[in-house]
Amino acid sequence: MGDYVIRGTAADGQILAFACTTREMTEEARVRHGLSNVATAALGRAMAGVAMMGAQLKDEGETISIQIQGNGPLQGLAAVSDGAGHVRGYVENPDVQLPLREDGKLDVARAVGLGVMNVVKDLGLREPYIGSTHLVSSEIAEDLAYYYAASEQVPCAVALGVLLYPDLTVWQAGGYMIQLLPGCSEETAILLEERVKAFPQLTTFLAEGHTPEEVLQSILGDMGLEIMARQPVCFKCNCNRERVGAALMSIGKKDLQSLIDEGEPVEMSCHMCGEKYQFSIDEMKNMMTKLENTTAREDLPEEE
Repeated sequence: MGDYVIRGTAADGQILAFACTTREMTEEARVRHGLSNVATAALGRAMAGVAMMGAQLKDEGETISIQIQGNGPLQGLAAVSDGAGHVRGYVENPDVQLPLREDGKLDVARAVGLGVMNVVKDLGLREPYIGSTHLVSSEIAEDLAYYYAASEQVPCAVALGVLLYPDLTVWQAGGYMIQLLPGCSEETAILLEERVKAFPQLTTFLAEGHTPEEVLQSILGDMGLEIMARQPVCFKCNCNRERVGAALMSIGKKDLQSLIDEGEPVEMSCHMCGEKYQFSIDEMKNMMTKLENTTAREDLPEEE
């Protein structure tokens, strides 16, 4: 079936709703980055959230990202989606190991710690929009709901979850995001709150074989739910050899020459997806030539 996000409306346009299944992309992130169980849960939640946020972008080239900086052992994480449903992400410390909580669940909040959440929207304008809020629970879903309420003045119910097998592979992952639009009546808001409270645990619901459509149907079915769109999503990074090579050149002539003098190829990894790129001595020498030519042009006197 694959990963996908659905978008719908309810209550005569008073509610905008999203739901997603993201098991495959979460498993790929786990494998690519060698994530521990709690790191998988944290990044998987963020990726599900940003996948639904990305479904609101109007152009495939636009991007939106969630960046979390916390004082917990995870140190921080980031997840990015574009308008085409391509999602990527990473955690700063993929090896975090923590005891389970007393209820037997992964302790994502302790792994993340106290800190801030930044949401960055790059809509192709001169400067991206950046909204920042402090973490209220460090569970990610509640923090995302708080961001919408505080930064965009949009009341929002968010649930995100990742369920792992004992061997740490991903069993289920996904989420829902339900927003109250301007002009929403108090009656509708109260009814939605009741429905969200009555809804079972998300990962349990998905593990029973239910789909994102059934998630929204269960919550909003008798509130005039209409599914408007279905978008496939997947883990896909925008890195390539040229971009990573440019990053290698950016270290400067002195450091690049030191690598050349060592006489061994250099391997660099993309931070977002873990893809590895190897550069030979000859390639680094060509980079050095380009840097020297650039410097020479910059040193030329300007024509009067």
